[in-house]
Amino acid sequence: MAWVLERRDFDALLEALARRGYTLIGPRVRDGAIVYDRIRRSEDLPVGWTDEQRGGTYRLRRRDDEALFGYVVGPQSWKQWLFPPTLRLWRASRSEGDGAFAVEETPLPDEAYAFIGVRACELAAIAVQDRVFLEGPYADPYYRAVRERLFLLAVNCTEPGGTCFCASMQTGPRATAGFDLALTEVLEGDRHYFVVTVGSDTGRAVLSEVPHREAQPDEVAAADTRLQEAATRMGRHLDTEGLKELLQACYEHPCWDEVARRCLSCANCTMVCPTCFCHTVEDVTDLTGQTAERVRRWDSCFSVEFSYIHGGSVRQSTRSRYRQWLMHKLSTWVDQFGVMGCVGCGRCITWCPVGIDLTEEVAALRSTRKPASSP
Repeated sequence: MAWVLERRDFDALLEALARRGYTLIGPRVRDGAIVYDRIRRSEDLPVGWTDEQRGGTYRLRRRDDEALFGYVVGPQSWKQWLFPPTLRLWRASRSEGDGAFAVEETPLPDEAYAFIGVRACELAAIAVQDRVFLEGPYADPYYRAVRERLFLLAVNCTEPGGTCFCASMQTGPRATAGFDLALTEVLEGDRHYFVVTVGSDTGRAVLSEVPHREAQPDEVAAADTRLQEAATRMGRHLDTEGLKELLQACYEHPCWDEVARRCLSCANCTMVCPTCFCHTVEDVTDLTGQTAERVRRWDSCFSVEFSYIHGGSVRQSTRSRYRQWLMHKLSTWVDQFGVMGCVGCGRCITWCPVGIDLTEEVAALRSTRKPASSP
Protein backbone atom coordinates (compact mmCIF):
# COMPACT_ATOMS: atom_id res chain seq x y z
CA MET A 1 0.00 0.00 0.00
CA ALA A 2 1.17 3.52 -0.80
CA TRP A 3 0.54 6.70 1.14
CA VAL A 4 0.72 10.41 0.41
CA LEU A 5 2.67 12.96 2.41
CA GLU A 6 2.01 16.55 1.40
CA ARG A 7 4.94 18.92 1.03
CA ARG A 8 3.62 21.08 3.86
CA ASP A 9 3.90 18.07 6.20
CA PHE A 10 7.46 17.11 5.27
CA ASP A 11 8.90 19.02 8.22
CA ALA A 12 6.58 17.07 10.51
CA LEU A 13 8.33 13.92 9.29
CA LEU A 14 11.73 15.37 10.15
CA GLU A 15 10.41 16.46 13.55
CA ALA A 16 9.07 12.96 14.24
CA LEU A 17 12.51 11.51 13.58
CA ALA A 18 14.16 14.14 15.78
CA ARG A 19 11.75 13.37 18.64
CA ARG A 20 12.87 9.76 18.48
CA GLY A 21 16.45 10.87 19.09
CA TYR A 22 17.79 10.69 15.54
CA THR A 23 20.42 13.11 14.31
CA LEU A 24 19.29 14.11 10.83
CA ILE A 25 21.87 13.83 8.05
CA GLY A 26 20.80 15.04 4.65
CA PRO A 27 21.76 16.88 1.47
CA ARG A 28 22.52 20.59 1.50
CA VAL A 29 24.27 23.06 -0.76
CA ARG A 30 27.80 23.97 0.29
CA ASP A 31 30.94 25.03 -1.58
CA GLY A 32 29.26 24.76 -4.97
CA ALA A 33 28.10 21.16 -4.51
CA ILE A 34 25.43 19.10 -2.81
CA VAL A 35 26.95 17.43 0.22
CA TYR A 36 25.66 15.38 3.16
CA ASP A 37 25.66 17.11 6.52
CA ARG A 38 23.52 17.70 9.57
CA ILE A 39 20.14 19.26 8.89
CA ARG A 40 17.15 20.29 10.96
CA ARG A 41 14.39 21.41 8.61
CA SER A 42 13.45 21.18 4.95
CA GLU A 43 14.85 24.67 4.38
CA ASP A 44 18.31 23.14 4.87
CA LEU A 45 17.80 20.90 1.83
CA PRO A 46 18.79 21.87 -1.76
CA VAL A 47 15.35 23.37 -2.42
CA GLY A 48 15.08 24.32 -6.09
CA TRP A 49 18.58 23.14 -7.02
CA THR A 50 19.75 20.51 -9.48
CA ASP A 51 23.11 19.41 -10.83
CA GLU A 52 24.58 18.89 -14.29
CA GLN A 53 27.11 16.09 -14.54
CA ARG A 54 29.37 14.89 -17.33
CA GLY A 55 32.76 13.25 -17.43
CA GLY A 56 35.01 15.47 -15.32
CA THR A 57 32.27 18.10 -14.92
CA TYR A 58 29.88 19.00 -12.09
CA ARG A 59 27.78 22.17 -11.91
CA LEU A 60 24.84 23.31 -9.82
CA ARG A 61 22.02 25.26 -11.40
CA ARG A 62 18.62 26.52 -10.35
CA ARG A 63 15.48 24.60 -11.22
CA ASP A 64 12.24 26.26 -12.21
CA ASP A 65 10.41 24.68 -9.26
CA GLU A 66 10.86 24.10 -5.52
CA ALA A 67 11.72 20.40 -5.57
CA LEU A 68 13.48 19.19 -2.43
CA PHE A 69 15.27 16.30 -4.15
CA GLY A 70 15.57 17.41 -7.76
CA TYR A 71 19.27 16.57 -8.06
CA VAL A 72 21.31 13.39 -8.54
CA VAL A 73 24.25 12.71 -6.21
CA GLY A 74 27.17 14.88 -5.15
CA PRO A 75 30.82 14.08 -4.41
CA GLN A 76 30.11 12.56 -1.00
CA SER A 77 28.49 9.25 -0.15
CA TRP A 78 26.81 8.06 3.02
CA LYS A 79 29.76 5.80 3.83
CA GLN A 80 31.56 8.75 5.48
CA TRP A 81 29.16 8.39 8.41
CA LEU A 82 29.35 4.60 8.61
CA PHE A 83 33.04 4.23 7.71
CA PRO A 84 34.69 7.56 8.62
CA PRO A 85 37.65 8.79 6.55
CA THR A 86 39.75 9.01 9.74
CA LEU A 87 39.14 7.07 12.94
CA ARG A 88 41.39 6.86 15.98
CA LEU A 89 41.29 3.25 17.19
CA TRP A 90 43.15 3.74 20.46
CA ARG A 91 45.47 6.08 22.33
CA ALA A 92 48.26 5.04 24.73
CA SER A 93 49.79 7.33 27.35
CA ARG A 94 52.94 6.76 29.41
CA SER A 95 52.57 7.35 33.15
CA GLU A 96 55.02 9.69 34.90
CA GLY A 97 55.77 7.21 37.68
CA ASP A 98 56.66 3.73 36.44
CA GLY A 99 56.68 4.58 32.73
CA ALA A 100 53.97 2.03 31.92
CA PHE A 101 51.52 2.70 29.11
CA ALA A 102 47.77 2.93 29.68
CA VAL A 103 45.75 2.15 26.57
CA GLU A 104 42.43 3.90 25.99
CA GLU A 105 40.28 2.49 23.20
CA THR A 106 38.04 4.88 21.30
CA PRO A 107 34.47 4.35 22.54
CA LEU A 108 31.92 3.10 20.06
CA PRO A 109 29.45 5.73 18.84
CA ASP A 110 26.02 5.80 20.47
CA GLU A 111 24.47 8.49 18.25
CA ALA A 112 21.53 7.39 16.10
CA TYR A 113 21.46 8.82 12.58
CA ALA A 114 18.58 9.24 10.17
CA PHE A 115 19.83 9.52 6.59
CA ILE A 116 17.46 11.76 4.63
CA GLY A 117 17.23 11.42 0.85
CA VAL A 118 19.09 8.16 0.20
CA ARG A 119 18.91 7.17 -3.47
CA ALA A 120 18.32 3.60 -4.63
CA CYS A 121 21.89 3.25 -5.88
CA GLU A 122 23.13 4.44 -2.49
CA LEU A 123 20.95 1.90 -0.68
CA ALA A 124 22.59 -0.74 -2.85
CA ALA A 125 26.00 0.66 -1.90
CA ILE A 126 25.17 0.46 1.80
CA ALA A 127 24.10 -3.15 1.29
CA VAL A 128 27.49 -3.84 -0.35
CA GLN A 129 29.31 -2.22 2.56
CA ASP A 130 27.21 -4.32 4.96
CA ARG A 131 28.66 -7.42 3.31
CA VAL A 132 32.18 -6.06 3.69
CA PHE A 133 32.00 -4.84 7.28
CA LEU A 134 29.34 -7.03 8.92
CA GLU A 135 29.43 -10.46 7.30
CA GLY A 136 32.13 -13.04 7.84
CA PRO A 137 34.02 -13.89 11.03
CA TYR A 138 35.27 -10.33 11.74
CA ALA A 139 32.63 -7.61 11.88
CA ASP A 140 33.76 -4.01 12.21
CA PRO A 141 32.48 -2.81 15.62
CA TYR A 142 32.31 0.91 14.69
CA TYR A 143 30.36 0.25 11.49
CA ARG A 144 28.01 -2.12 13.31
CA ALA A 145 27.35 0.38 16.12
CA VAL A 146 26.24 3.05 13.64
CA ARG A 147 24.40 0.68 11.32
CA GLU A 148 22.27 -0.88 14.05
CA ARG A 149 20.82 2.51 15.00
CA LEU A 150 20.36 3.82 11.47
CA PHE A 151 17.07 5.04 9.97
CA LEU A 152 17.01 5.20 6.16
CA LEU A 153 14.62 7.62 4.46
CA ALA A 154 15.01 6.83 0.77
CA VAL A 155 13.99 9.08 -2.12
CA ASN A 156 13.34 7.45 -5.47
CA CYS A 157 15.27 9.11 -8.28
CA THR A 158 13.25 10.94 -10.92
CA GLU A 159 16.18 13.05 -12.20
CA PRO A 160 18.97 10.78 -13.50
CA GLY A 161 22.22 12.54 -14.31
CA GLY A 162 24.54 12.55 -17.26
CA THR A 163 26.82 9.93 -15.73
CA CYS A 164 24.19 7.68 -14.08
CA PHE A 165 23.76 4.04 -15.06
CA CYS A 166 21.96 2.50 -12.07
CA ALA A 167 19.35 0.97 -14.41
CA SER A 168 22.15 -1.09 -15.99
CA MET A 169 23.20 -2.37 -12.56
CA GLN A 170 19.63 -3.12 -11.45
CA THR A 171 20.10 -0.80 -8.48
CA GLY A 172 17.65 1.97 -9.37
CA PRO A 173 16.02 4.33 -9.94
CA ARG A 174 13.37 2.84 -7.63
CA ALA A 175 14.34 1.72 -4.13
CA THR A 176 13.07 -1.82 -3.60
CA ALA A 177 14.66 -2.88 -0.30
CA GLY A 178 16.84 -1.75 2.57
CA PHE A 179 14.87 1.36 3.60
CA ASP A 180 12.53 2.31 6.42
CA LEU A 181 10.50 4.76 4.31
CA ALA A 182 10.81 5.51 0.59
CA LEU A 183 9.42 8.67 -1.03
CA THR A 184 8.76 9.63 -4.63
CA GLU A 185 8.54 13.39 -5.06
CA VAL A 186 5.79 14.59 -7.40
CA LEU A 187 5.24 18.17 -8.61
CA GLU A 188 2.11 18.65 -10.74
CA GLY A 189 0.95 22.19 -11.41
CA ASP A 190 0.39 23.73 -7.99
CA ARG A 191 0.56 20.34 -6.24
CA HIS A 192 3.68 19.13 -4.43
CA TYR A 193 3.52 15.81 -2.60
CA PHE A 194 5.36 12.56 -1.89
CA VAL A 195 4.13 9.03 -2.54
CA VAL A 196 5.38 6.97 0.41
CA THR A 197 6.23 3.27 0.69
CA VAL A 198 6.83 1.68 4.09
CA GLY A 199 9.82 -0.65 4.35
CA SER A 200 10.00 -1.52 8.06
CA ASP A 201 8.05 -1.52 11.31
CA THR A 202 10.08 1.47 12.47
CA GLY A 203 9.19 3.32 9.30
CA ARG A 204 5.51 2.53 9.80
CA ALA A 205 5.66 3.82 13.37
CA VAL A 206 7.33 7.07 12.29
CA LEU A 207 4.79 7.61 9.51
CA SER A 208 1.95 7.12 11.98
CA GLU A 209 3.14 10.24 13.82
CA VAL A 210 2.89 12.39 10.68
CA PRO A 211 -0.21 13.62 8.78
CA HIS A 212 -0.68 11.35 5.79
CA ARG A 213 -3.40 9.57 3.84
CA GLU A 214 -3.83 6.65 1.49
CA ALA A 215 -2.58 7.37 -2.02
CA GLN A 216 -5.10 7.56 -4.84
CA PRO A 217 -4.52 5.51 -8.00
CA ASP A 218 -3.70 8.60 -10.08
CA GLU A 219 -1.09 9.70 -7.51
CA VAL A 220 0.60 6.29 -7.54
CA ALA A 221 0.49 6.32 -11.35
CA ALA A 222 2.10 9.78 -11.43
CA ALA A 223 4.97 8.55 -9.25
CA ASP A 224 5.39 5.36 -11.28
CA THR A 225 5.45 7.30 -14.55
CA ARG A 226 8.28 9.51 -13.31
CA LEU A 227 10.32 6.49 -12.27
CA GLN A 228 9.72 4.67 -15.56
CA GLU A 229 10.82 7.77 -17.48
CA ALA A 230 13.91 8.11 -15.30
CA ALA A 231 14.98 4.56 -16.14
CA THR A 232 14.99 5.48 -19.83
CA ARG A 233 16.97 8.73 -19.37
CA MET A 234 20.17 7.39 -17.87
CA GLY A 235 23.23 9.25 -19.10
CA ARG A 236 25.28 6.05 -19.38
CA HIS A 237 24.76 2.34 -20.03
CA LEU A 238 26.88 -0.63 -18.96
CA ASP A 239 26.42 -4.05 -20.52
CA THR A 240 26.91 -6.45 -17.59
CA GLU A 241 26.29 -9.71 -19.46
CA GLY A 242 29.32 -11.95 -18.95
CA LEU A 243 31.25 -8.98 -17.59
CA LYS A 244 33.10 -10.89 -14.90
CA GLU A 245 34.43 -13.40 -17.43
CA LEU A 246 35.15 -10.70 -20.02
CA LEU A 247 37.47 -8.82 -17.69
CA GLN A 248 39.28 -11.96 -16.63
CA ALA A 249 39.89 -12.82 -20.29
CA CYS A 250 41.31 -9.33 -20.99
CA TYR A 251 43.98 -9.21 -18.32
CA GLU A 252 46.72 -8.19 -20.81
CA HIS A 253 44.51 -6.24 -23.20
CA PRO A 254 46.16 -3.14 -24.80
CA CYS A 255 43.23 -1.00 -23.62
CA TRP A 256 44.86 -0.90 -20.19
CA ASP A 257 47.82 0.94 -21.72
CA GLU A 258 45.56 3.46 -23.39
CA VAL A 259 43.65 4.36 -20.23
CA ALA A 260 46.91 4.49 -18.24
CA ARG A 261 48.13 7.30 -20.51
CA ARG A 262 45.21 9.43 -19.31
CA CYS A 263 44.83 8.29 -15.69
CA LEU A 264 46.49 10.56 -13.10
CA SER A 265 46.39 7.96 -10.30
CA CYS A 266 44.81 10.72 -8.21
CA ALA A 267 42.40 8.28 -6.47
CA ASN A 268 39.40 10.61 -6.92
CA CYS A 269 37.33 7.69 -8.21
CA THR A 270 37.94 5.63 -5.07
CA MET A 271 37.40 8.56 -2.70
CA VAL A 272 33.95 9.38 -4.12
CA CYS A 273 32.91 5.75 -4.64
CA PRO A 274 30.19 4.67 -2.19
CA THR A 275 31.43 1.07 -2.02
CA CYS A 276 35.25 1.30 -1.93
CA PHE A 277 36.54 0.23 1.47
CA CYS A 278 40.35 0.27 1.17
CA HIS A 279 42.03 1.67 4.26
CA THR A 280 45.34 1.69 6.07
CA VAL A 281 46.38 1.81 9.73
CA GLU A 282 49.02 4.22 10.98
CA ASP A 283 50.80 4.40 14.34
CA VAL A 284 51.90 7.86 15.40
CA THR A 285 53.61 9.27 18.51
CA ASP A 286 54.06 12.79 19.82
CA LEU A 287 57.45 14.49 20.05
CA THR A 288 57.84 13.67 23.75
CA GLY A 289 57.25 9.96 23.30
CA GLN A 290 54.61 10.07 26.03
CA THR A 291 51.60 9.29 23.87
CA ALA A 292 50.94 7.08 20.87
CA GLU A 293 47.88 6.57 18.68
CA ARG A 294 46.68 4.08 16.14
CA VAL A 295 44.59 5.65 13.39
CA ARG A 296 42.60 4.10 10.57
CA ARG A 297 42.44 6.17 7.37
CA TRP A 298 40.90 5.74 3.96
CA ASP A 299 43.41 4.56 1.39
CA SER A 300 43.25 3.72 -2.30
CA CYS A 301 44.47 0.99 -4.60
CA PHE A 302 45.66 3.84 -6.84
CA SER A 303 48.48 4.70 -4.46
CA VAL A 304 51.82 2.96 -4.98
CA GLU A 305 52.21 2.39 -1.24
CA PHE A 306 48.91 0.53 -0.94
CA SER A 307 50.28 -2.61 -2.59
CA TYR A 308 53.66 -2.40 -0.84
CA ILE A 309 55.03 -5.64 0.57
CA HIS A 310 58.56 -6.47 1.66
CA GLY A 311 60.76 -5.50 -1.28
CA GLY A 312 58.44 -2.96 -2.91
CA SER A 313 55.04 -2.36 -4.47
CA VAL A 314 53.51 -5.14 -6.57
CA ARG A 315 51.55 -2.59 -8.65
CA GLN A 316 54.02 0.12 -9.59
CA SER A 317 52.48 1.18 -12.90
CA THR A 318 49.31 3.24 -13.41
CA ARG A 319 48.21 0.53 -15.84
CA SER A 320 48.30 -2.15 -13.16
CA ARG A 321 46.55 0.03 -10.60
CA TYR A 322 43.68 1.04 -12.88
CA ARG A 323 43.27 -2.57 -13.96
CA GLN A 324 43.20 -3.67 -10.32
CA TRP A 325 40.47 -1.14 -9.51
CA LEU A 326 38.24 -1.91 -12.49
CA MET A 327 38.62 -5.69 -12.29
CA HIS A 328 38.00 -5.73 -8.56
CA LYS A 329 34.93 -3.53 -8.89
CA LEU A 330 33.31 -5.50 -11.72
CA SER A 331 34.82 -8.99 -11.52
CA THR A 332 36.70 -10.26 -8.48
CA TRP A 333 34.31 -8.44 -6.14
CA VAL A 334 31.73 -11.00 -7.26
CA ASP A 335 34.04 -13.79 -6.07
CA GLN A 336 34.46 -12.07 -2.70
CA PHE A 337 30.96 -10.86 -1.94
CA GLY A 338 28.57 -12.35 -4.49
CA VAL A 339 27.71 -8.98 -6.05
CA MET A 340 29.48 -6.37 -8.14
CA GLY A 341 31.14 -3.49 -6.35
CA CYS A 342 29.60 -0.89 -8.67
CA VAL A 343 26.07 0.48 -8.19
CA GLY A 344 25.98 2.80 -11.21
CA CYS A 345 25.97 6.13 -9.36
CA GLY A 346 28.42 7.62 -11.89
CA ARG A 347 30.50 9.51 -9.32
CA CYS A 348 33.78 8.02 -10.59
CA ILE A 349 33.05 9.46 -14.05
CA THR A 350 31.93 12.88 -12.87
CA TRP A 351 34.80 13.43 -10.47
CA CYS A 352 37.63 12.07 -12.62
CA PRO A 353 39.70 15.16 -13.54
CA VAL A 354 40.30 13.82 -17.05
CA GLY A 355 36.83 12.32 -17.53
CA ILE A 356 37.77 8.63 -17.70
CA ASP A 357 34.51 6.75 -18.12
CA LEU A 358 34.17 3.26 -16.68
CA THR A 359 31.34 2.40 -19.08
CA GLU A 360 33.42 3.45 -22.09
CA GLU A 361 36.42 1.41 -20.93
CA VAL A 362 34.29 -1.72 -20.62
CA ALA A 363 32.76 -1.06 -24.04
CA ALA A 364 36.25 -0.73 -25.52
CA LEU A 365 37.27 -4.06 -24.03
CA ARG A 366 34.17 -5.70 -25.52
CA SER A 367 34.64 -4.24 -28.97
CA THR A 368 38.35 -5.05 -29.30
CA ARG A 369 38.66 -8.12 -27.12
CA LYS A 370 41.78 -10.16 -27.61
CA PRO A 371 42.73 -13.45 -25.98
CA ALA A 372 44.50 -13.19 -22.66
CA SER A 373 48.26 -13.60 -22.74
CA SER A 374 50.08 -16.21 -20.75
CA PRO A 375 51.55 -15.02 -17.43
